[in-house]
Amino acid sequence: MKFPYGLSDFAKVIESGYWYQDRTDCLPMLEAAGDQLLFIRPRRFGKSLLLSMLEHYYDLNRADDFERLFGTLAIGRDPTPLRNRYFVMKWDFSLVKAHGTVREIESALHQHLNDCIRAFALRYRERLDEPVVIHEENALSSWASALMAVSRTPHRLYLLIDEYDNFANEVLMADLDGGRDRYEALLQGEGALKTVFKAVKAAAGGLGLDRVFITGVSPVVLSDLTSGYNVAETIYLEPKFDALCGFTESEVATVLEQLAAEGAGASTWTPADALNTMRTFYNGYRFSEDAETSVYNPTLTLYFLKALQDAGRPPARMLDENLAMDRHKLRYIAALPHGEALLIEALSANDVLQIPQLVRRFGIAEVLAATKDRAFMASLLYFFGILTLAGQGVLGKAILRIPNLVARALYVERLRETWLPDAGERDAVLEYAEAVYLRADLEPLADFIETRYFAVLSNRDYRWANELLVKFAFLTALFDDRLYMAVSELETGRGYVDLALIVRPEMRRFQALDLLLEFKYVGLKELGLTGDQVRAESRDALAARPAVAARLDAAAEQARRYGATLREHHDLTDLRALAVVAVGLERLVWRVL
Repeated sequence: MKFPYGLSDFAKVIESGYWYQDRTDCLPMLEAAGDQLLFIRPRRFGKSLLLSMLEHYYDLNRADDFERLFGTLAIGRDPTPLRNRYFVMKWDFSLVKAHGTVREIESALHQHLNDCIRAFALRYRERLDEPVVIHEENALSSWASALMAVSRTPHRLYLLIDEYDNFANEVLMADLDGGRDRYEALLQGEGALKTVFKAVKAAAGGLGLDRVFITGVSPVVLSDLTSGYNVAETIYLEPKFDALCGFTESEVATVLEQLAAEGAGASTWTPADALNTMRTFYNGYRFSEDAETSVYNPTLTLYFLKALQDAGRPPARMLDENLAMDRHKLRYIAALPHGEALLIEALSANDVLQIPQLVRRFGIAEVLAATKDRAFMASLLYFFGILTLAGQGVLGKAILRIPNLVARALYVERLRETWLPDAGERDAVLEYAEAVYLRADLEPLADFIETRYFAVLSNRDYRWANELLVKFAFLTALFDDRLYMAVSELETGRGYVDLALIVRPEMRRFQALDLLLEFKYVGLKELGLTGDQVRAESRDALAARPAVAARLDAAAEQARRYGATLREHHDLTDLRALAVVAVGLERLVWRVL
């Protein structure tokens, strides 16, 4: 098997014998969905390969290649009447420079469109009876010339637009202060981008354009484009298209079985263990409230499968660095008023973040407003792929959750950098964490949390001060996805473990322990003590106080029960369970079981 990691050229994937997960069975549904479609998915989710497949299927110049490219696929056995019926033109707005003055950005946009139209004219020169005239300073005049040439033929045009929102988002996010004026100039009034989409809309009114398929990451610019382009069918929330980009678990399991049969490092991994790791790190995306199954991130899946094939073991780092740019989106949210609290709330459990409904459109006014509400911030994280839909809650509210451990790692990394901006302190935490990994020795880490983390947490404007914050102090300190699958609120059948650190199957050859931590909290008012008094007492003295002892006993009992279940059902023979009680945001006492 050859895995098409990083490839978005459909012809190369098929002709070079790369593995391709067939999605051509969706073509009849896409045709029936509408003539102008908008499909939104996070970065690196296979959108460009989807567009390339559409291009090769509908391009009339590739009719002779149909059997070679599609003969073994679902659509090859039952093609639609529209196969190879269109001129196809493709625009990719990720190639448009997003920096500089408004005039420079507009010039870059016109240059890109002209380049695409020039390539179109060259590719179809034998089918066009009328020449396409390129107007170097005005790509919309070039567009009109191309449409005129198409209209003189028996065929019509299919326009593919990739990352329609890319450079507009870059303008907006790169410099919010200076970006506002540039953004408004491009999208409002008779701005360049808005004018382009008005021209696309007009072309579909009998001027030669028959179909449009648009992809993007978010609807951030959609609201500002509405008056210029209000004809697209938005299909990204429809359940039948939930897996249009991405892999289902059964598809991933089948590939793992095939890879194992080929002997790719089969002595060091099993399909079951590999699938369990991939499920934890890469699965969990639901883009429709009514989706029946979740999907795996395709880029990360191919990254993992290629590592299995090349090295005979999973990758050491589960986050492909080509996706690491998503970090700056979390920085943007964390920097907003109450944004950091939203990240913590999302991390607290799988299904706790609820908003009235997903925000489907937001423009310049919402993005640049001084205060963003929870629905705005959570919806933006959904479109970025850092939250996903998880059903409906009270009164039909949308439940959002972090989809998997790779996304969770981005949250933890963001909070760790926020709470510990000094690199030396972050290095020290890693050293203290190793004492926990190797010996379940909590003392060095507890000392650090008391003196450093609690000072950070107590000075922040949170709505709560309880075991939740204590859990996050430990989660951000102990999180290491190189060694562990770290799961908050792990279900055991007897309840939910506050924090479980389960050693990755391929890392069990090392000495790291499986860990389970249960947290409780005792407020200072309940003890009738001040913070200074609590800090002055020894841990043994604090643990002997009735209220603290009761919480410690309760945490220990839960840890024993959950630990017994994990040892029994997951074969974790060397699991260490720890009961931890925080006394205010001042001190920690614990018990190793």
